[in-house]
Amino acid sequence: MSDAIARAFGAVRESGRRAALMPYLMGGYPDVAASKAACEAAAAAGADLIELGVPFSDPLADGPVIHAAGTEALAAGVTPDDVLGVCEGVGERLPVILMVYANVVLGAGLEAYAARAASAGAAGLIVPDLPWDEAPELRVVCDAAGLALVPLVAPTTTDERLAAIGADARGFVYTVALSGTTGERAELPPELPDAVQRVRGVTDLPVAVGFGISSGEQARAVSEVADGVIVGSRIVRAVGEGGAEGVRIVVAELAEALL
Repeated sequence: MSDAIARAFGAVRESGRRAALMPYLMGGYPDVAASKAACEAAAAAGADLIELGVPFSDPLADGPVIHAAGTEALAAGVTPDDVLGVCEGVGERLPVILMVYANVVLGAGLEAYAARAASAGAAGLIVPDLPWDEAPELRVVCDAAGLALVPLVAPTTTDERLAAIGADARGFVYTVALSGTTGERAELPPELPDAVQRVRGVTDLPVAVGFGISSGEQARAVSEVADGVIVGSRIVRAVGEGGAEGVRIVVAELAEALL
């Protein structure tokens, strides 16, 4: 399934659009049925890939909007298997990358989780709290299952570490736009173009930027330097405020900005 990621980015390039659009949605929020509807709405409104979060009790990378959504999903009894069920529904339409914390994967067993994710139609995994130098075993398991283990790099990532990550990256490189947690920001950091160029220097894979992007104007600015635009908190907020229709409106606005 990891080939699906390459095909998605390739299709965007061939179409002449500025960058691939990757909305983030919290699996099971506010409930499983609504989560499936939100994913379908995002796909229909112009998403090229979807990042699908797995609710976790200690989501260290998540800002308040996504944290609250995950907490609500957990309180409603949503399980990692429920999220894989959401993935099954939309994974046939476009690549789904699961954003899952390490304890969820370790608790299930590396091979078992990778196999279940692949069978649910996932194209890859993002494990934000698994350091890249501690990920070789999971990377091998994901490779065997046909999943891309997508790395994250931050503004603080050293040149040496960045080179090592670039050498082993799969799918695309998730470039974090700013230090801190996810969340909408009024402005993007002025050093973002330089940060993306650093990543391009160590990999031939697509470079996607996330954290802090919330408007069409910001998405368009990111598309000037990156291959993909990841929008999370704004999309999750739309789910809470307007359900699937709210997601459709926001994703359509972002997609139009990337034409």
